[in-house]
Amino acid sequence: MDDLTGFQRDLLYVITGADHPSGQDIKEEIDQYYSKEINHGRLYPNLDTLVNKNLVEKGQLDRRTNYYAITEDGEQTLEERQEWESQYLD
Repeated sequence: MDDLTGFQRDLLYVITGADHPSGQDIKEEIDQYYSKEINHGRLYPNLDTLVNKNLVEKGQLDRRTNYYAITEDGEQTLEERQEWESQYLD
C-alpha cells in the first residue's frame, strides 16, 4: 500500500464498501468526500492503476458500463493499512 496515493486508497475503501459499483457509482461516492468534483481524467486512470496492481477487478455490467470489485490482494492491503494505522490511533 505504500506505493498508492491517498486518492487510490480512498478508491479502495469506496469499492470495498459497495457491491460491484460502476465507475459512475464510485465517482458519486468519492465526490461526496472530496471538496472538489473528481473528473473522469483523474478517476479512471487511478482505477486502472488499482486494476493493474491486482487490487481491484474490473468487469463488464453491459456494453457501456464496467464494474469494479476488490480482490483478495486488495482486501489484504486494506487490512495491513488498518493494522498500521491502529498502532498510531489507539
